[in-house]
Amino acid sequence: MPDTRYPQEFLRRLKNRVPEMLSTVQRLVLAESPSLEKIPADRCCDILAAQWRERGANVERIAQKLRGDQLRITWWPQKSRPAGQFLVLGHYDTVYASGSLAKMPFRVSGGKAYGPGIFDMKAGLTQALFALETLQQTRAPLTHRLVFLWTSDEEIGSDASRKIIETEARRSDAVFVLEPSLGPKGLIKTARKGVGEAELIVHGRASHAGLAPEEGINAIHELARQLQRVQEWTDFGRGVSVNADIIEGGTRANVIAEHARAILDLRALRVSDMRRIERKLHALRPILPGARLEVRGGFNRAPLERKSSGALFAKAKTLAAQMGLSLGECTAGGGSDGNLTAAAGVATLDGLGAVGHGAHSKDEHILINAMPARSALLAALLLSS
Repeated sequence: MPDTRYPQEFLRRLKNRVPEMLSTVQRLVLAESPSLEKIPADRCCDILAAQWRERGANVERIAQKLRGDQLRITWWPQKSRPAGQFLVLGHYDTVYASGSLAKMPFRVSGGKAYGPGIFDMKAGLTQALFALETLQQTRAPLTHRLVFLWTSDEEIGSDASRKIIETEARRSDAVFVLEPSLGPKGLIKTARKGVGEAELIVHGRASHAGLAPEEGINAIHELARQLQRVQEWTDFGRGVSVNADIIEGGTRANVIAEHARAILDLRALRVSDMRRIERKLHALRPILPGARLEVRGGFNRAPLERKSSGALFAKAKTLAAQMGLSLGECTAGGGSDGNLTAAAGVATLDGLGAVGHGAHSKDEHILINAMPARSALLAALLLSS
């Protein structure tokens, strides 16, 4: 463990940088970066790249055809060989379309800063920038090369960035994820549910609903029976849920429905439950004679189980205590790129980003005075070995 004076020094320095931190996050928020709009996303990427180059970091821009470019930023100031690598993982894309600033402009009120994407997660990216700067200014004796990976498609599933995330994770001794914390106390996310989507398709047989209903096989009726089955798999006590969120079927009121389909949202807190649900999905068999079933999809992010984060959280809690701060933990129902790194077998700590509320809503905001402590905590974790 490094000198215990460092966490306190980091916090002391960063408390004097609040105006600069706020100005930096404002600039990022004003650079709208929707996941599905490459041109504005790339403009935000330009700003991020310049900010990190100004700090002397090595910035590699990874071009993307359809999404915003990705940034792989590295820092290792010494001539000696590093003992390993730490990965700091974040994304700069947001769920807000271009023009959202007109309805929800950047503003500061009552110790909070508001704006699209400020909580999820442009304040987290800002905190990482100032964490690196503080490490540089104090000449803290790093043991690990630092890699900061900023992606552009987390909000839409990370299809373009998944490979590089998993590759960098496997090179790393630990991963620190800058997703927002939970609640006003800034709880760290030490567990996340695995997330998936499955499509249940029923093939029946069309017939006239009045003249020959007995000759048809009603796909909607079959689907209803199947959904009753899968609803019984939900177990809130174990963190398992299966929800039918989209249903489609039939063509006309006087025609026995030949096709029906449902989109299922899948959640599980344990890998064992995730695998069990997938087995049961693919083992479904028709109830109505002559009906035929298809099941597509499944889980695309495995759970982040606490065993992947427990040791890192204990270290973070100790470092926070050295700064005179308390640090709590929680379980999150949604997934993040931290699920991917944990599934790769790498120790992962999530929820290290901003403290605030209202992600993906018109009330999205951060607590301004929490930024120095979160930045200092990240710097202290990157210094630890």
